[in-house]
Amino acid sequence: MAEALNGTFKAELIEMQGPWKDVDQVERAIFQWITWYNEERLHSALDYVPPAEHEEAFWRSQEQTPQSA
Repeated sequence: MAEALNGTFKAELIEMQGPWKDVDQVERAIFQWITWYNEERLHSALDYVPPAEHEEAFWRSQEQTPQSA
């Protein structure tokens, strides 16, 4: 899975948005891409819901469901 993520990262950010002026520009772009990837992208395995929204819904459902002992 890590290799798939690295491939996606390199294809979508590093190769498509370069050339880069300096390391600071790359670091800012990486931070923005990771934020988008973890919080905003629509994910097919999650019924096209962003991961952050899916996680919030999961935790809300856990609070509402009584746990048996």
